[in-house]
Amino acid sequence: MTVPIQLNVAAFLPAVAAVHGDRPAVSVDRTLFCDYAGLSRRVAALAGAFVGSLGLEPGERVALAMRNSPQYFEILLACWHAGLVAVPMNAKLHPREMAYILGHTASRLCFVSEDLREGVAQLQAELPALARVVCVDEPAYEILVEGPPLPMAATLENDPAWLFYTSGTTGRPKGATLSHRNLLAMALRYYADIAAVDETHCYFHAAPLSHGGGLYGLPHLMKGSHQVIPASRGFDVDEIFDLLEVYDKATFFAAPTMLTRMTNHPRAATARVSAIDTIYYGGAPMYVEDLKRAIERFGPRLYQIFGQGESPMTGVGLAKALHVDYGNPKYERRLASTGIARTGVSVRVVDEHDVDVPVGELGEVLFRSEVTMLGYWKDPEATARALRGGWLHTGDVGFADEDGFITLKDRSKDMIISGGSNIYPREIEEVLMMDPRVLECSVVGRPHHDWGEEVVAFVVAHAGQRVQADELDALCLANIARFKRPKAYFFVEGLPKSNYGKVLKTALREQLAAGLHDALRPGEAP
Repeated sequence: MTVPIQLNVAAFLPAVAAVHGDRPAVSVDRTLFCDYAGLSRRVAALAGAFVGSLGLEPGERVALAMRNSPQYFEILLACWHAGLVAVPMNAKLHPREMAYILGHTASRLCFVSEDLREGVAQLQAELPALARVVCVDEPAYEILVEGPPLPMAATLENDPAWLFYTSGTTGRPKGATLSHRNLLAMALRYYADIAAVDETHCYFHAAPLSHGGGLYGLPHLMKGSHQVIPASRGFDVDEIFDLLEVYDKATFFAAPTMLTRMTNHPRAATARVSAIDTIYYGGAPMYVEDLKRAIERFGPRLYQIFGQGESPMTGVGLAKALHVDYGNPKYERRLASTGIARTGVSVRVVDEHDVDVPVGELGEVLFRSEVTMLGYWKDPEATARALRGGWLHTGDVGFADEDGFITLKDRSKDMIISGGSNIYPREIEEVLMMDPRVLECSVVGRPHHDWGEEVVAFVVAHAGQRVQADELDALCLANIARFKRPKAYFFVEGLPKSNYGKVLKTALREQLAAGLHDALRPGEAP
């Protein structure tokens, strides 16, 4: 009989505070919010308020509807300290979307920042479980972190710790249930694969703490690293470059679009790149030409991650050294991949029957490791589908080469079927990005009465640059099969993106259906 293991992912904090208590824990820009001794004290007091004045029971849910703020860290840690489950929500969600998550999790308490207080408070009448909304920018919050401390809860390794809600692009969002063990396993793999961290490092939280930024804040907190929140509470290239003038050994996340903006910024040539320890990027494929320019600018500091909320930040990775392995005859091909399986992660590529496909053939990418979620909150059917056979089915289409490098093509839902042939937009986008005048692009399928779908491309040119449909058509004909090339081009000022920098192909397809853009076919004059 297996005996459950006692494990609380927040147990590191008192030990870190004992050794590095006077080290900075959290700052906003250049202003210190608290050191590690103060953070540990405030967390234990907030945990005490959870089970004392707020009357929460172990396992109950606490939601966060907040922009990035220093209080975010102590609320997360206090939830785990008290044996509660954190439910971070994207601060940019519509109140109706937040209402669904709050109701689905039956959250008893919700912390908000001032800008979201009114919207969330108005939801209380329809959410019987939501007993209280607390604004972290008001005096009532400080009262909670000044009370008596609570001893750390004796949680078990598979107790839920974080409910990570998906973006919900296909129906209602689902809550990936991450346990204490999942989060600890994720943090340990950060050290094994990405970078060693200590108290002299810092982490810029320019991405939402509700998602990857918060998840990878954990391995940095565990080592006493300095958490720095930009004054804007978000991502701004000038702000990042300014912070690099102040802080050393800095780590931050950049979606591919963010990394490209940094690379192309006028200040990039003079930025204090030596202050960067790691830029980890992911969330969407990075085009090879953009990646080459980023490597040239930032050097061997880039690490690519391919994971999901269901396997938080951990699946496949392309190491820093492989980004600059110029002499390797497979360099270009590996740069186009997402790397190899992370430490302790098993990866398969399978067909529609979950049978492994041969090397080089396309299929769905599957993961299995101790980082994989417990399942979806209150959704046993979706859990059974996602974890059938004991493997996490990612929904991403790709292939493995003879060395185990995984190259992604697209999400299965973004694949274009034209005339019975499967066409993967990523392949076409890579070719279009070879034109140096193209800043970004996105390829989608448009309904066609004869072929089912036809390929069309949305293209954004660099400022002051002009690109012709004929030129892009010629580029495609020189590099890919004729049937894959776009049949029409839409030249636009920008592409719709999610709050995390992913291009929203669903929105592009909706714009096509609404006839919001004029197309140019090859051979037509602009």
